[in-house]
Amino acid sequence: MIWNLKPQSRAFRFVGHMEAVTSVQFSPDGHLMASASQDRTVRLWIPCIHGESSALKAHTAPVCSVNFSHDSQFLVTASNDKSIKVWSVHRQRLLFSLFQHTHWVRCAKFSPDGRLIASCSEDKTVKIWDATNKICIDSFTDYEGFANYIDFNPSGTCVVSAGSNHTVKLWDIRMNKLLQHYRVHRGGVNCVSFHPSGNYLITASADGTLKIMDLLEGRLIYTLHGHKGPVLSVAFSKGGEKFASGGADAQVLLWKTNFDTFNYKEVLKQHIRRIHTDDPPHLLDIYPRSPHPHDGQSQSIEIDPSFDVTDTQTLDPPVVDISSSVYFSSPSRTTGSSNGISPFKDDTSNEDLRYRPALFSPASSRRRLEDEVEPAVCTVDKRIGISPALGNALEHIVEQLDVLTLTISILEQRLTLTEDKLKECLENQHKMLLQARQGE
Repeated sequence: MIWNLKPQSRAFRFVGHMEAVTSVQFSPDGHLMASASQDRTVRLWIPCIHGESSALKAHTAPVCSVNFSHDSQFLVTASNDKSIKVWSVHRQRLLFSLFQHTHWVRCAKFSPDGRLIASCSEDKTVKIWDATNKICIDSFTDYEGFANYIDFNPSGTCVVSAGSNHTVKLWDIRMNKLLQHYRVHRGGVNCVSFHPSGNYLITASADGTLKIMDLLEGRLIYTLHGHKGPVLSVAFSKGGEKFASGGADAQVLLWKTNFDTFNYKEVLKQHIRRIHTDDPPHLLDIYPRSPHPHDGQSQSIEIDPSFDVTDTQTLDPPVVDISSSVYFSSPSRTTGSSNGISPFKDDTSNEDLRYRPALFSPASSRRRLEDEVEPAVCTVDKRIGISPALGNALEHIVEQLDVLTLTISILEQRLTLTEDKLKECLENQHKMLLQARQGE
């Protein structure tokens, strides 16, 4: 189903699959939508009132996931037939298949540049594939459980896996190293999503909660309650200002983030930041000093919006059923009457039904956002009378303060670990002295 939230909530149900739909994604250019189903097919849809779609058939078992490449030219699918298949979107045909998993493949994703494919399977492995040479170039094995979901971070240097064993793991594919390992859920993790900045990660779990991790500090910062059952899916918006979650309670919740809008990418260009802390130093390398009380680590915040969330459900919600009665041969050719109506805009011409670049294009949305923000910034600067040189100096000071804050946080964490180790060492030494006295 596709929801049009403005001016009033309406749902459009696209009918075409014979069994349950397991995965849905819009193409990055917004022209098409792909869906995977347990009926062993993948469908490419034109998001218009005609519900035109084309079925891609090659899998011999239910299809678990579907994902577009960054240029919307290719599609990768994962299936219970233990294979990963790559399709040409324009020609709508199978290009090649990848076979090395020995069990059901739960998820497959393109890297941001489209050169790599990451996949996870119930054979307890995460594999990295070279999409050009069609070979597996790396494999990570998790002996504790298999991954339900996998995704690349925005820079394409790391992959994150959502485990059935309640864990979330972040892997560096350049060093083939496990960077971060989170055990924050009490149930299997079904889905994850990176914030566009790459600094935050949100997870959806069968324990009914959403959790947000700060990857720079390597800790849990938020636990979100709202669903009345397992949370099956979660995704950030393009700009990261909102995220949506879907659960087994038949609810879709739309959340608003309160993350700092400071651009960390500019800081990272000047200061090399590590996303995990070093191991605690050896006790012999530490100058002993008298113990003193210190603050504990920051605790995560629990949020339960059950009393604050507006319930948009109605007793009889307006739902428009759209049957897939017309098939198309390529994304650039569409059949239908010239007075067709789009579910996203009531006054849409036939030209818009064919290409639809304006509403779904990330570039156009970004341009509209920049057009709105730039005049506002200029107006504020003129009103306050800040010179460009002073503005640049203030921005630089803010950057330095932010880096200093992060550095102090890491130092405090290391100091806490060191003091805990010293305390443990003193306790062990006291026990040894007592045992030696008793032995005498």
